[in-house]
Parts: sequence; C-alpha cells; structure tokens
Amino acid sequence: MMSLHPDYLEKNRNSWNKRADLHFNSQFYDVKGFLEGKSSLKPIELGLLGDLRGKKVLHLQCHFGQDSLSLARMGADVTGIDLSDKAIEYARKLRL
Repeated sequence: MMSLHPDYLEKNRNSWNKRADLHFNSQFYDVKGFLEGKSSLKPIELGLLGDLRGKKVLHLQCHFGQDSLSLARMGADVTGIDLSDKAIEYARKLRL
C-alpha cells in the first residue's frame, strides 16, 4: 500500500483553502442567490436524483457545502466532509 508524504496533504489542504476564499466570493458560485433560496444543483442533477426525502447522503469533498445544503433542502439527511478547513468554515456560515 502506498502512503502519501505528509507534506502532500498539507499542500493540498492549503491549495483548497485558497480556492475556498476565491470561490466563496465568486459570481460562479452565486452565494447570494443560494442564500436567497436558489439551489446550487443543475437541472440534470435534480432530474437524476429524484425524491431524497428521508434518505441519508454522504457528500465527499463538499467544498463549502452549497450542494450538500441543496440536497438537505430537498429533504435528505446530509453529511458533508472536505479536506479544506477553510471551506468547512464557509459551509458553517451558509448553514446559519
């Protein structure tokens, strides 16, 4: 089994932490629209997902949680995880 060099994980985390700052404030992610109730999920995703009420979802690499929270708005019990501690901080702000 191959093990990762410890510096690799930290470099990767730092890279995603920087992206979290940029992404959260970008027009692409439309945080304002999301906070006003818009789903971050695309129509094709919504069509494929179907009814999520009462289902449990584990969202790996959830970034700052817009998709996870959109799934929760659809009735799913969602757990989102991410390598970036900065992204998780932003996700907590969105949840409030």
